[in-house]
Order: sequence, then structure tokens, then C-alpha cells
Amino acid sequence: MAGAEEYLNKALAVAHQAAETQLEPIRTAAGLIAGALSAGHQFWVFGTGHSHALAEELYGRAGGLADVRAILEPGLMLHEGLQKSSLLERLPGLAAVLLEINPLTAGDVVLIASNSGRNAVPVEFALGARERGVKVIALTSIAHSTAVTSRAPNGQRLFETADVVIDNCGVPGDALIHIPHTTEPTGPTSTMIGALLLQALTVELVTLLTAEGNPPNILRSLNV
Repeated sequence: MAGAEEYLNKALAVAHQAAETQLEPIRTAAGLIAGALSAGHQFWVFGTGHSHALAEELYGRAGGLADVRAILEPGLMLHEGLQKSSLLERLPGLAAVLLEINPLTAGDVVLIASNSGRNAVPVEFALGARERGVKVIALTSIAHSTAVTSRAPNGQRLFETADVVIDNCGVPGDALIHIPHTTEPTGPTSTMIGALLLQALTVELVTLLTAEGNPPNILRSLNV
């Protein structure tokens, strides 16, 4: 077994592990979000680097909730340059600026995606949100986070700052496959598994809100 077959088999094993172990935090997270939306508060999503794709996974997506507010800061995404986004997500103080211009308020919920969970921006964003009375859900890799030190000034990692932690069950470094004569492994899983877990969260949330007699607005594909 090698190449695509090896990756597919190993990635599916990670997916099965995530499905088997993360149902409880998904349900807890859905409960927090349902409570916030039912009370007239907001559900926010945020990610840096490649994790911004997971914020977009919940925002403006066919079959997803209409009531999602995404924080898509251009400098923290990839289209302005890999080096720029990598340096900015390590920058202490930037999260305070983002919290100033995005009106998160007490009673809201924010989901923050960061595979490593070690950089200053996601950690400080989580702490600043909690100081404002916002509940924080982290989507991260526990194995990766516990294998590295924090780059945030306070020494914390994202999973240590959140009210609920959803683990993408990825390996340190994210990539699964070691091919002979190459210097680094290939085949990351964080985006694939992250999207799977977040769509499970969406379905759980819709189910919960509907059972409470408050069915949410769900986006229909513009191409149907």
C-alpha cells in the first residue's frame, strides 16, 4: 500500500477516530450555540492561516446556517502571502484589534479554529472574547498542541483557553504519510477532518434548534 491508497486509508482512520471520540464536545458546543441564538445573540467563527477555510466552511454555505458571522481578516488568510499570514498570526496584540472592530458581546459564542493552537492571535482572541462574556469553542489538534510550546506571551495554547474543545485527532505536524527519500511527511488531515466535524456540529445544531421549536434559517444552494 502506497501513495493515494495509503493516505485514504490512514485519513479515513483519523476520521473514524474523530467521529467516535468527538460527539460529546460537538453536542456541548451545539448546546452553547443554540442557547446563544435562541436568546438573540450571535455565533461567530474565526481562523488563521489554512484554518480560515474552516471559518468559511460555516459561513455562507449551502445547507449551513444563515445566522453565522465570520471574521475573515485578509492579512491572516493566504492570498496576501504565506509569509505575511504566518508572521501576523504570531503577532501579539493583533487579536485585540480584531476584537475592537468585530462587535462580539456578552452572550455570544465564537468558534476558533487553529490546528496547532500555539500562535498569539487565536490564543489572545479566545482570551479577549472570554473577557467580554463570550463562550469559546476551539477546534484544534490536541496531539499537535501538547507537542509544542505556545507562541502567545502568556504561554497558553488555544485548547487551554476554551470553554469547549473539539479535537481534530490529527498528528503533530498534520501530515500523515512518510515517503522514503523525502524530507517531510505529506498528506495533512486538519482541513478535511475539521470540515467533517463542523458539518456534524451544524447538523446537531439544526436538530437541537428545531426540536426546541425554533428552526433556524438554512441557506439553499444558489445553483439549485
